[in-house]
Amino acid sequence: MEPVRKGLVVREPWIDLLLSGEKTWEMRGQRPSYRGWIGLIRKGSGLVSGIAHLIDVGYPLSPDQMIKTFEKHRIPERMIQGGEVAKWTTPWKLSDIRALREPVPYRHPNGAITLFSLAQDVSAKVSAQLREARADQPGAIVHRVPPLSASASVEAPWSPPGNARSRAGQAVLLGETVVTAGNLNNGHIYLRPFLHRFPIDLVGGRDQHPQVMSHVEADGMPPTSTDICPRHRFFRDRSWTRAFLTYSDAEPGDVVQVHELAPYRYKVSIGRMGRA
Repeated sequence: MEPVRKGLVVREPWIDLLLSGEKTWEMRGQRPSYRGWIGLIRKGSGLVSGIAHLIDVGYPLSPDQMIKTFEKHRIPERMIQGGEVAKWTTPWKLSDIRALREPVPYRHPNGAITLFSLAQDVSAKVSAQLREARADQPGAIVHRVPPLSASASVEAPWSPPGNARSRAGQAVLLGETVVTAGNLNNGHIYLRPFLHRFPIDLVGGRDQHPQVMSHVEADGMPPTSTDICPRHRFFRDRSWTRAFLTYSDAEPGDVVQVHELAPYRYKVSIGRMGRA
């Protein structure tokens, strides 16, 4: 197997969608000649978090083509029609997407914008994990995508977000996050572990035109209308979150659950850990 010599920085929530297997096209503005293994780097983390095999690069897509291939890149129709991704219409087609068991630190080269060469020691560490990974080893591979076919059929157009069960009226658990002292002091709860399960346009939705907001509720409290902070990955209405943590008598170690009741409608609750 060839070594992983190249790196690519990917923003959230796109890198989470790649590593979870929900997306296999990374939309960019260039058509590189390179084909082979690349290291996937979460923007701002300083870590190579996963790897993928860049097997092909398509030609720039029209808005209609992007809407029809939503299942490949996961960019909502709203963002496509609004021109927010007009610079990123070229599909980099990936296969064998895997998360590293132990992310590898790296130093970003000065001036590097898209694909860049990883330092030799970083390449060696990433490649070693790739060689050692086995599908039957827990945690070794988060998702492995079959190679894409050039003749693959076009996916159906985008439909409104929301788990099928939530659309049928049943609450769906999106994820859990452990309460920390920092959460209590600053009035927030981290959504990063399951951020990819929220609609993409809800991240930074307050700053869009028109705004994209969600309804968030909890037992015994008035609900709030909020989006998700794109920088810190928590519900932006921290005053409501602080009131929720206080009302719930939350302590470090408790677990916050977030359920989806319907598209853009959520309920949060507290689970006690080690206390009555």
